[in-house]
Amino acid sequence: MTSAINPPTEELTPFPDHTQLPESDGTFVKNWQEHPQSVLLTDSIQPILQQRHPDGHYCIGQDLGIYWRITDPPERGAQAPDWFYVPNVPPTLDGLTRRSYVLWRELIAPLIVLEFVSGDGQEERDNTPSTGKFWIYEQVIRPAFYGIYEVSKASVEVYHLIEGQYQILAANERGHYPITPLGVELGIWQGQYQNVELPWLRWWDLQGNLLLTGYERVEQERQRAERLAAQLRALGVEPED
Repeated sequence: MTSAINPPTEELTPFPDHTQLPESDGTFVKNWQEHPQSVLLTDSIQPILQQRHPDGHYCIGQDLGIYWRITDPPERGAQAPDWFYVPNVPPTLDGLTRRSYVLWRELIAPLIVLEFVSGDGQEERDNTPSTGKFWIYEQVIRPAFYGIYEVSKASVEVYHLIEGQYQILAANERGHYPITPLGVELGIWQGQYQNVELPWLRWWDLQGNLLLTGYERVEQERQRAERLAAQLRALGVEPED
């Protein structure tokens, strides 16, 4: 079994950091839906992460490179998940926003990595040693959870790293996949987001309550206030502004 590259000592091997490695290989986003999907996941989970990390020490990557080996050119040594979360790392490094996530510098693996399928899903499930995306996540980067989301099939597969191997998770009674260390469930939500009706990938809490975006929370509060005002008017009481 291959493990993540060991951190070099500065005196012996001046390995590059995130400021010295390319932040992009110059390719376009494969799927127009990838950006709003990433924003939806990030926006709705923020309250959970703020509770779990009152010091603000966590990192979310959206199509951000995870460097796991030195290659020529350098970008061949990176995977760029569509979305990932790393606990217990500072939000910036030396006052700089991360351009990439460099395993030999950061040392902490992501808790969860998510890939959004644009083709037939073979790339996300490729287990070819040293080159396959599934193999690299399982054997080197080693996030505890790996999810493969296919909007065309309205489905998500979630794998859990157990004793060094990915085991596919079974859905619970709600059709969701518990990400217990994060205190959430992951699943498919059919609805409208950014003016588009799709089977979106979303979070729920462990009681099955949908985690709302900032806009949804504001709208929920507005509707609650309107209902309360209507009830007061029905009782002959004019609500205060």
